[in-house]
Amino acid sequence: MTTEPAPGRARRPRPRLARDTIVGWMVLVLFVSLLSVVIVVRESLHLSVTERANADVAQEIEEFRTFTQEGVDPETAKPFTSAERLLQVYLSRQSPSNGEVIVGYVGKEGVVTISHGPGTPSLQEYDLTRDTALVRAAERSTSGTSETPAGEMRWARTVVDVRGGDDAMLLVAVFTQGDRAEADRIVQTLALVSLVALLLAGVVSWLVAGRLLHPVRLVQTAAEEITEHDLTRRIDVGDDDVSGLASTFNRMLDRLEEAFRAEQRFVDDAGHELRTPITVIRGHLELMDDDPASREVTLRIVTQELDRMGRIVTDLLALATSDRPDFIRPTDDVDVALLTVSLEAKVSALASRRWQVSQIAEGTARLDTQRITQAVLQLAQNAVQHTADGDAITLSSQLVDDPELGRALTISIEDTGPGVPESDREQIFQRFAHGEPPDGRRHSGAGLGLAIVRAIAQGHDGRVDVGGRPGVGAVFTLVIPVDETTGRLERDDQEAP
Repeated sequence: MTTEPAPGRARRPRPRLARDTIVGWMVLVLFVSLLSVVIVVRESLHLSVTERANADVAQEIEEFRTFTQEGVDPETAKPFTSAERLLQVYLSRQSPSNGEVIVGYVGKEGVVTISHGPGTPSLQEYDLTRDTALVRAAERSTSGTSETPAGEMRWARTVVDVRGGDDAMLLVAVFTQGDRAEADRIVQTLALVSLVALLLAGVVSWLVAGRLLHPVRLVQTAAEEITEHDLTRRIDVGDDDVSGLASTFNRMLDRLEEAFRAEQRFVDDAGHELRTPITVIRGHLELMDDDPASREVTLRIVTQELDRMGRIVTDLLALATSDRPDFIRPTDDVDVALLTVSLEAKVSALASRRWQVSQIAEGTARLDTQRITQAVLQLAQNAVQHTADGDAITLSSQLVDDPELGRALTISIEDTGPGVPESDREQIFQRFAHGEPPDGRRHSGAGLGLAIVRAIAQGHDGRVDVGGRPGVGAVFTLVIPVDETTGRLERDDQEAP
């Protein structure tokens, strides 16, 4: 049973398997390499046969010339006086090598004797003494190569003048057909072994490629099965390099699953937070009458809820862009002291509190001043919400050596409010989360401010620390890493007017 592709979706062609490609190229490269080896070995063996034949011929000719100059007749102990006697004695002492034939001639036509080595053709197959073409070639040249019914023959001849007699000619011929056949048998054996090795390499590479690409197939299968509704599928990984792909894919699925869960929570929480002011606005508008006082109260409540919705939407947009690369736009050489003074001027206008600056760091740093200002104002606004008129809120900045971040700039907001319980210090940075103050009072807000502060700190590769003691006060500290060139700090205790 076949299934038709969905309407509007073209049938995808079958992809070329990586396994086939790997094995194909592996076998092709190995085939070319082995073929090159076989060809080179064959040519080398044939060349060796030719060189050895030439060497045997040259050696035999040289030995004969030496014998004619230094040898003596063993019967008379005197130099040879007969060409026939010279050739008979010399040939009787020779043992021709494989494929070698030595023929002695007296005068122009008289053949004294023939000495055959092993592997030479029989007289019925080829008799070189009756080869007229060879005789004519020997008259014109001292060496050469001839094609005979017994194969290639390499030959050389020399003539010596015997005192008191005829000339003695020695013809040395070497048949290379036997050695060439032996070389071809070696090449055939090598080719057969190469073929077996090629087949074995193909099978092994097929199995190894399948083993190595197994994680890739698992990734493909998992990718086809995973949907936005089910991101729980994971891949079993091994301990080789390719399995690292499966590990990376699993980590990507972990991030995707967390992102989808966070998105779902974000949508649910945002819907809940926005539903409340909308319900309040709708309820008051439905109950609004023509009484001017009632209408003024209703409009004031509606305006407040719209402002709250505006703040929620603004915070949601800020958090939505916190994962973008351009969320933080740092500027080099930001004067930390001027930044601290600017922050003090801005936070002191938030509410009637006793604003103080305890420390001001001196030096420069690479920061996004707008985002840092946004984070500090949010921390100061939180401090305002948890304190009363006349309470002290202290701003400070300093350069420290942090055990995790190294050289770092810290900007702190310290208040004298109810503080943050230990159990809530991680929860309060979650989106739409509210802590439980020791005094039991809940404050207005969507619970997005501290999430934005953490996003800004993490965008600077830093963090937010929470300190203080419940019932005494809270200390929120931005810890931002800076380079080693940032300057010294200066302590300056002062109170804002």
